[in-house]
Amino acid sequence: QVQLVESGGGLAQPGGSLRLSCAASGISFNRYFMGWYRQAPGKQRTLVAAITPDDTTNYADSVKGRFTISRDNAKSTVYLQMNSLKSDDTAVYYCNAAWSSMYWGQGTQVTVSS
Repeated sequence: QVQLVESGGGLAQPGGSLRLSCAASGISFNRYFMGWYRQAPGKQRTLVAAITPDDTTNYADSVKGRFTISRDNAKSTVYLQMNSLKSDDTAVYYCNAAWSSMYWGQGTQVTVSS
């Protein structure tokens, strides 16, 4: 059974930081392209950052220079370090794994507010 379990969401002040984690099980993690997506109320789910099996990364323009995606294959975990948070970053953040199949986590809420 495949599971992607996100953690690390919560409330942060503008300019603050959060680190999201996504622990995967039931897949050959080191073969999968891993990504973080987000969905704000009333908006579509969009890609925030992605990382390939060989650690090539890609970011949405809106988060470049502020967010960093990384992976630890030994722990089957992908991370999203979020710095200089803005109110526009408020959303539910979803972990995604894609290779032979595609899987989603349940999502974790990130709220940026003073």
